Amino acid sequence: MTKIVVGGRLVGMLEVAVIEEPAAAEASLDPMRSRILAELVEPGSAVMLAGRLGVARQKVNYHLKELERHGLVELVEERRRGNVAERVYRAVAASFVISPVALGAVSPDPARAPDQLSARWLVALGARLVQEVGALLGGAARAQRRVATFAVDAQVRFASAGERAEFAEELTRVVAELVGRYHDEGAVGGRVHRVVVGVHQIPERDPGGPVPMAGAGGAVDAEVGQEDR
Repeated sequence: MTKIVVGGRLVGMLEVAVIEEPAAAEASLDPMRSRILAELVEPGSAVMLAGRLGVARQKVNYHLKELERHGLVELVEERRRGNVAERVYRAVAASFVISPVALGAVSPDPARAPDQLSARWLVALGARLVQEVGALLGGAARAQRRVATFAVDAQVRFASAGERAEFAEELTRVVAELVGRYHDEGAVGGRVHRVVVGVHQIPERDPGGPVPMAGAGGAVDAEVGQEDR
């Protein structure tokens, strides 16, 4: 069975699943299979999906078997209609994220070229975040425990590039101060936590809109050792 790391939950299903194995990632990226996964947020059979997607039932059945083989969908019910058994499936999650683990040796490594003003470094930090939190979720699922995490999501509109630069400098000082205050290298039983703070321009919705300026992304990356709460 393909390893899928689970995240939060919706009623009756997972909210997010993090895919770690290359074969499962490839299966989820197939256009028809991704459409099937989207449809199966609500349970459905091959007959129902064939009608919605406008393709032959046999073709849908083939894709369903592949998705089931990789653990992306699950059988929730089997109905008997005369001599025919109708299998009803549901996606294991409402949405999926592919972990950089699936890319193997070509997955991003933030340590290669750390640069606070590089948007590519910010992407590499984000990729590592998915990889590390995905691994934590996998271990927590096996141990039937929850993962202690914390996140802040905010938006800020800068009047100028200068103010953005001042914001980044002040944010760096504040984070460094907090890390210095709470980091305890000798804490018995303490666990190292990673703190990542990123700033990036929100992409324009209009495809013909302006391209974000170089240097618009910034990030602060730090490691903090503290007790789990």
